[in-house]
Amino acid sequence: MAVPHPASDARLIDSRTAAWRLLVVVLLVTLGNSAMYVVSVVLPAVQAEFGIGRAGASLPYTLMMVCLGIGGLWTGLWADRWGIARVLWLGSAAVGAGYVLAALSGNVWLFGLAHGLLGLLGGAATFAPLMADTGLWWHRRRGIAMAICASGNYIAGTLWPPLAQWGITHYGWRPTYVVLGLVCGTGMALLALAMRRPPPALSAHPTSQGAAAARVTPWPPERPFGLAPAQAQWLLCVAGVACCVAMSMPQVHIVAYCTDLGYGAARGAEMLSLMLASGIVSRLVSGWICDHIGGIRTLLLGSALQGVALLMFLPVDGLVPLYVVSALFGLFQGGIVPSYAIIVREHFAPREAGARTGAVIMATLLGMALGGWMSGWVFDLTGSYRAAFINGIGWNLLNLAIASWLLWRTRGPGLRLAALR
Repeated sequence: MAVPHPASDARLIDSRTAAWRLLVVVLLVTLGNSAMYVVSVVLPAVQAEFGIGRAGASLPYTLMMVCLGIGGLWTGLWADRWGIARVLWLGSAAVGAGYVLAALSGNVWLFGLAHGLLGLLGGAATFAPLMADTGLWWHRRRGIAMAICASGNYIAGTLWPPLAQWGITHYGWRPTYVVLGLVCGTGMALLALAMRRPPPALSAHPTSQGAAAARVTPWPPERPFGLAPAQAQWLLCVAGVACCVAMSMPQVHIVAYCTDLGYGAARGAEMLSLMLASGIVSRLVSGWICDHIGGIRTLLLGSALQGVALLMFLPVDGLVPLYVVSALFGLFQGGIVPSYAIIVREHFAPREAGARTGAVIMATLLGMALGGWMSGWVFDLTGSYRAAFINGIGWNLLNLAIASWLLWRTRGPGLRLAALR
């Protein structure tokens, strides 16, 4: 196998080739993460057909998100060994098979297992591994590039819910799932052909420093935030779980919430689409902010704004106000998850960035899984989503407290400039 020349690799970073690859990555994320949002749209129909409670109908989403987090660790390791293209081809097969198996399921357990496959090998192949791959192609604008990559997830949330709702209304949820499997699985397989080129070697990363590449920290990478690496890792993981338990409440249950209020599932699907379209804008702006103020400050800002949006859901139940608050929620919280990847690059040793990023991203997905189920459980217990929103606010306060403390740790004496790692 030919060894790439370092100078040649260096020219690929921040290049037109990197930009075209980023476009393909966004399309892959859009296709591979479709099930994360389609399952919310199909929740009322599945609940009615299988005769189960709201918590039971939420379990397939929970299982999918747990498997998505676990699968991110596996697919990231496989991408390092075999290359990202092979992992994407495996993911395309899993997406196609998962949708079809879900369409053929006769009970909620088989439906849930099919969504586990969609997460474990399907969605996982187009989440953490692609974020890691993107980070190897960019240096000066790494924050905005990774935000663009992550925005594909919200493009999926904008595109697929109304299309899925239209299919469910006109043809039923089972035929809709079959079509989604064929479209997304085939599309991923074809796009993976453009991902066969390996990323530039790590040794080829430019060493020039600029304002966007600088960070302020009093601690060396061996002591992130002045803590043992394991302690800092666990704090970030707890923060990731907490923020996403709060985040999942509107994202998973907005369709069911609108149905309960009498507005119908179609209006709820439109609100979900609007929420995630706003999240695209939020992720892009947050990526730009990350390049200027760093990941931990961006996380703190996003967490505070997400808490405000959750509070705004409590007093409103009118159709127009719900559209407005849904849009604001998307604008406020979209940059939270990508900021964790930047925090890892800023505060941990570079040689550990891949594994630690995968672990924190897994924690955020576990938070989404826990929150999706917990909100349904709280609803079944109280008969109201008000208590579920309050539960989300409590988890968001935990995230806010951890982010605030970590920021305070970086503001101690002896601050020094260091290159972004």
